Amino acid sequence: MKITFLGATRMVTGSNFLVEGAGKKFLIDCGMYQGGDRDELQNYEPFSFNVQDIDFVLLTHAHIDHSGRIPKLYTEGYRNPVITTKATRDLCSIMLPDSGHIQEQEISWRNKKRMREGKEALLPLYTAQDAINAMEIFQPVNYDEIIEISPEIYVRFNDAGHMLGSAIIEVWVKEDGKETKAVFTGDLGNNDIPLLSSPTMIESADYLIMESTYGGRLHIRNDDKANLFLDIVSETLDKGGTVVIPSFAVGRTQEILYELNNLKDANDSEEFRKKYQTLMKVPVYVDSPLAISATEIFKENANLFDDETQELIKRGDNPLEFAGLQFTRTADESKVLNEKNESSIIISASGMCEVGRIKHHLKHHLWDPNSTILFVGYQAPGTLGRRIVDGEKSVKIFGEEIAVNARIEYIEGYSGHADQEWLMNFIYSFITKPKHIFLVHGEPTGQEILKNKIIDETGLSVTIPEFGQTYNLDENLTMEQTIQPIAQNTLEKRDVIYKIKKLKEELNDMETIIKEEYLGKDSKNEDISLLKLRLNQIEEQIVRIVEKN
Repeated sequence: MKITFLGATRMVTGSNFLVEGAGKKFLIDCGMYQGGDRDELQNYEPFSFNVQDIDFVLLTHAHIDHSGRIPKLYTEGYRNPVITTKATRDLCSIMLPDSGHIQEQEISWRNKKRMREGKEALLPLYTAQDAINAMEIFQPVNYDEIIEISPEIYVRFNDAGHMLGSAIIEVWVKEDGKETKAVFTGDLGNNDIPLLSSPTMIESADYLIMESTYGGRLHIRNDDKANLFLDIVSETLDKGGTVVIPSFAVGRTQEILYELNNLKDANDSEEFRKKYQTLMKVPVYVDSPLAISATEIFKENANLFDDETQELIKRGDNPLEFAGLQFTRTADESKVLNEKNESSIIISASGMCEVGRIKHHLKHHLWDPNSTILFVGYQAPGTLGRRIVDGEKSVKIFGEEIAVNARIEYIEGYSGHADQEWLMNFIYSFITKPKHIFLVHGEPTGQEILKNKIIDETGLSVTIPEFGQTYNLDENLTMEQTIQPIAQNTLEKRDVIYKIKKLKEELNDMETIIKEEYLGKDSKNEDISLLKLRLNQIEEQIVRIVEKN
């Protein structure tokens, strides 16, 4: 049995592992690279394997950094099954077409210029229709059932507690008269995520491939999180401000809705009730078509909710519905939110603030000292969200410099990932401990901290694999670099290309802003003259760069 690490190596994105055993080749996840300046360009690289050689795919969950390149597999001719849970299939049916739509939008503006120059149009990574077509190969399975792939390969999906339908996958492979068991955690859930059950504890493994997103950190516990959330929201609303929550459309949004509904029963003190009443007086908007569709899928798969939530539903208290909750589906409805002179709570995607409607809300509220931007999920390095969380005083949105005057808060307890304590508890739970642990899906610093803690406290051996390394799961655990990592100079070239791409996007946004806000009928001649001067200066800088090269 061999494993080649082709993604999520020393980074929290692009999950993709090639497993070979018993005459079969299969993938665990096939995710997109997201978040970093150069990372996303890796999505356009050819796969590091022959697509026609892959016998099946095991998908841990629907998040795009785990599922996002499955449509690309499909467009390149893959027609074997993608095996996953029903809820994951349901969520992929909306998330992958949405991802395809984004690919189409990103390529569209590039092709307009190429066509004017007489150049051939580029193709998107995949289209929304490609993603819809790819759903035909999804094969749903239930939790806790041992599934025979072949007489030599068995798998079992267990609840990972990370998001609806997420799974820890056990894989048994028999070859050469010996059975080897590998366990892939996918993303392990935080132990107290609203709606969802805690991660399943696994009894045994020969090898553990474990995520490590928060390997060096601890989350605040659930009760503290609820109180902190209410304090931040009520203090902002008391000042007449708006709370903007950048939230991942699937998972975090539904958990925030649950939290808002559940706060009414969290505390009986007079002070707490006063804060809660303040919150309930303002509208709560979910401003994301994808989040709205995902919320419906959550309701349809309510059988996967934890026991506490099931009891709420039986009592007629749907945790995803409450007074004041409103959904905005259209772009026009979204724009109106920023024109209203009222305090509100706006939950909008994307969670890392890179794309989507959240950027418009940030533009309208980041400068306002009465408002709060409340982050509730992981922010990847290089993203707009990470820069705001890290304390940048101003950021550029749609080509315009926006001062960061709003209150910035980050409640890590809402993360869907287990923290260091629960990652360690997952390891402790094995009755038969793994011979070796591979740490993936984490940032290098946190991975090193977790690696040292595992070694010190359990004595187990731990590896943090590099991209392209293949490990033979034999007695000697031999390793070979089967695929060369991307050279540094290639990465720097990608950085330059990416920055040019971002500059094009900002110029495109700037054109719209200038037409709408600077060149209206009330424009002053001196303002137009100053704008023209600044544009001439930008043009001269671009010419100097081009002529130098």
